[in-house]
Amino acid sequence: MAPVRLRLGDLVWGKLGPYPPWPAKIINPPEELKKPRGKKWYFVKFFGMEDHAWMKVGQLKPYHAYKEEMIKNNKGKLFQQAVDDVEEFLETKQGSPSQDEKDFAIPESATMKWMTPGPKATFEWQPTASEPLKETDPHFHQFLLSQTEKPAIYYQAITKKLKICEDETESTSIQAADSTVVNGIAPTDKKIGFLGLGLMGSGMVSNLLKMGHTVTVWNGTAEKEGSRLGRTPAEVISTCDITFAYLPDPKTAKDLVLGPSGVLQGIRPGKCYVDLSTEDADTVTELAQLIVSRGGRFLEAPVSGNQQQSNDGMLMILAAGDRGLYEDCSSCFQAIGKTSFFLGEVGNATKMMLIVNMVQGSFMATITEGLTLAQGTGQSQQTLLDILNQGQLASVFLDQKCQNILQGNLKPDFYLKHIQKDLRLAIALGSAVNHPTPMAAAANEVYKRAKALD
Repeated sequence: MAPVRLRLGDLVWGKLGPYPPWPAKIINPPEELKKPRGKKWYFVKFFGMEDHAWMKVGQLKPYHAYKEEMIKNNKGKLFQQAVDDVEEFLETKQGSPSQDEKDFAIPESATMKWMTPGPKATFEWQPTASEPLKETDPHFHQFLLSQTEKPAIYYQAITKKLKICEDETESTSIQAADSTVVNGIAPTDKKIGFLGLGLMGSGMVSNLLKMGHTVTVWNGTAEKEGSRLGRTPAEVISTCDITFAYLPDPKTAKDLVLGPSGVLQGIRPGKCYVDLSTEDADTVTELAQLIVSRGGRFLEAPVSGNQQQSNDGMLMILAAGDRGLYEDCSSCFQAIGKTSFFLGEVGNATKMMLIVNMVQGSFMATITEGLTLAQGTGQSQQTLLDILNQGQLASVFLDQKCQNILQGNLKPDFYLKHIQKDLRLAIALGSAVNHPTPMAAAANEVYKRAKALD
């Protein structure tokens, strides 16, 4: 089959993170946004949302060639709406080209080839003369900075320029100042330690290794392939510059620090400890004081996300404590997450994470209650989901969670015992400041009953 030329304005399917392939259009990026290093990159805008992204060629497939397959495999309402938007675009496109299509130009450096197996053969994107972008999308600031296709064990060393964006609450988030680094990150030269290789921890360590970091791990069991193995938490702390820990609950986190051959025994002046667990503010403040009293540096950085997002390097990190340590962890946070926020003094990140998880847990309890009530009253659960997805609650999270339930896919993204723990801690947080949390309390009772049935 003869090569098919791809031009700016062509339609494609883009696969980003844990989300299903999504219809998109190749567009010309704003001139201030440089193409990542390497030749195999497109800049695309997704249909049905205001998101843009640089995407590697392997993350894309031509729209018409794969349309039937994609529609067959994805049934979500938001997905269908995006496909409808494509069809509407195609209808309006018939006839003379629109002004924005006339303005499309392929950058001179955008020569790329895509080889696919089977009869779909070879796709080539040939360069044309470049010209300045005539019009910039006003919603461009919402473009997707994070890419999920990571390099293998090797990495391409590049410089990632960062900017710190602050608001009146003094919260900050690390973002890419430009996109010249989306192809990889420059790993820190500091020795990294990691304690805890559960479902979440394993994914984070894998992404640290893929990005070229030197990692020493401890889990009390097996060694993570590609990493070094520490005999005790104290040994990992003493031999590494920055040590991360991810534990399931406050008691385990305290035992790890205070126990025999624990973290505290390895702390020396200048050693850094980053707690990725979701605990309560009192526990994390106590741990911070203990670490700092030994001359160490402490950062709380609880992560938000599920196992798949951990594997894909798409977690969200909320950090507080030592601001300098937060900045020292930038390459690690870029390896494991899509964004990170600095929230000030120790305890703030834990409080914010508990509030986030409280909202998410309460939301899921309400959604499942609505689905079961629909079933009990003879209403279509799928129709309920379709209605919700046309309203103000519409989101990828809602669509995918409900589709999993309706399709009988009950594999947990987040363990029941963990979300119930977070709800319990959030309720306690409210009680500490005499703030009522009746919705969270009701949701907590639902999860407690579910735990009793497990």
